[in-house]
Amino acid sequence: MKTKLLSIFFCSINIEKTKIIKLVSFILLLFIAQLVNAQQNTILIIADDVSPDYFGCFSPTTDTANTPNIRALAARGIKFTKVWSAPVCSPARAGILTGRYPFRTGVGGVITGATSPQIDTAEMSIAKLLKYYAPITYNTACVGKWHLTINTPPKRLNPNKLGFDLYSGNFNGAIPNYYNYQRVKNGILDTITTYATTQTVDDAIDWMDTMNTSKPFFLWLAFNAPHDPFHLPPASLCNTTSLSGTTADITAYPEKYFKAALEAMDTEIGRLFAYLTLNNLMDSTNIIFIGDNGNQGQVAQIADPTKSKGTIYDYGVRVPMIIAGPSVVDTNRTSNDLINTPDLFATIAELSGFPNWKNSIPFGVMVDSKTFLPIIKNQTTSNRSWIFAETFNTPVTADDGKTIRNEDYHLLRFDNGNEEFYNQTLDIEENNNLLLNTAAMTATDISNYHFLCDSISVLTGVSGCQSVSVEENILLKEMSIYPNPTSNVITIQLNKLSSQNLNVELLDVLGSKKMQATIGHGETTIHLITTELSAGIYLLKISSNKEIITKRILIER
Repeated sequence: MKTKLLSIFFCSINIEKTKIIKLVSFILLLFIAQLVNAQQNTILIIADDVSPDYFGCFSPTTDTANTPNIRALAARGIKFTKVWSAPVCSPARAGILTGRYPFRTGVGGVITGATSPQIDTAEMSIAKLLKYYAPITYNTACVGKWHLTINTPPKRLNPNKLGFDLYSGNFNGAIPNYYNYQRVKNGILDTITTYATTQTVDDAIDWMDTMNTSKPFFLWLAFNAPHDPFHLPPASLCNTTSLSGTTADITAYPEKYFKAALEAMDTEIGRLFAYLTLNNLMDSTNIIFIGDNGNQGQVAQIADPTKSKGTIYDYGVRVPMIIAGPSVVDTNRTSNDLINTPDLFATIAELSGFPNWKNSIPFGVMVDSKTFLPIIKNQTTSNRSWIFAETFNTPVTADDGKTIRNEDYHLLRFDNGNEEFYNQTLDIEENNNLLLNTAAMTATDISNYHFLCDSISVLTGVSGCQSVSVEENILLKEMSIYPNPTSNVITIQLNKLSSQNLNVELLDVLGSKKMQATIGHGETTIHLITTELSAGIYLLKISSNKEIITKRILIER
């Protein structure tokens, strides 16, 4: 009898145990399903060599292309007007892929051969992050232009090593012919005779048709268009009525063929959008459209085309960016916030439901990327105090240098020692170098120069500011800032009562605001508690209604 009772007892326990396991499994499946729903898809579309001025949604006054799908994307998303990339293709792509500036990745110029610095497969890429480390791992693909390593057999699997399930596209920079070029698909070389823009979308759709639908996806879609050669696209993709397609005609009217390539790209983007809609993917997919650098000189729409692609002038590094999708709050708006294209690394990670992505970065690796997801969600209108770009080549060129800008001013520091400084708000095409006549510079000009010069020095560790000053900033210079170095507190003490409110900010090496305070009218002292900050170099920025002073602060631990 006891044996029977014990048997019934343990049987009952096993039944309850089975129910509990089934219940836990069901709850776990629900949790995973919710995570998948929370983690949205992302498509990053990169156009090759195009400034904002060829898009009517960005510029109503320049010669723009017919791009109705991109215009519609802007209408249901956000246009970003102050986005900087690198001046040329390879460092632009390396920055997005890794979230790191060129002086960290080593990729500072166009990759042309075996001696060119190339992306290291040991880098933590956004594809690796989402494929291996995200809470729900992602399908990942890169189709189209690569241009981060040379096209040799040992290198052809590098995109896969950097985290892409699929790579299919051309490895090199410009393709020699839009209708005949070499493609690498997961390490295998073949020849493509389909128009390149069409083939890129074909490869993307083929992959989405065969991917694991139980997981979200990240698609890096990099067009060759509208980069030269400006070959005539198929008539089915754009209006070719007035275009003969001859070499002589392309040479005489490159802008017409450039616009035709943009229109053809827009048509194929429309085909991609139609596929997403048909397969119920559009509403769960965030779409980012961006250029990789500015226009080439032959199609530049500025008075001085030597300040276009390949240079660190604003026209060489400013690119269009549009973001639309389920994460966007308050559509059809424009953001004038400062954005660096490496910021896409952190932003894509967080769009993918991975807010603690920094925990997956190897120890000692500096990531420059700063998320702008709060801007996408319309929670803030401030992301950065400055944005940065650079280029360096082997052998060196006259264009090599580093550049930085804030809301209004732009500083260029060339590697040959020359500096240029512009008020971008008043001098859009950068024709009036303020440093050629420092005596005419206002207090606002000078204080912004020193802020940008100090910021680039903190970031790169290389000083080089010119000695320009003005009598009007005596008030801000008559103060004591101590101790420096510090570990716990920074004291800012004025020698007399402040006659106005002074804004105080402590910025890290990436220009991110770590602390903010105000010295109010009639006050003399303020203390910034630094115990929660990591050791390192910071920039203290103190500004009045017309002046800025900056001071480097070392926090020790």
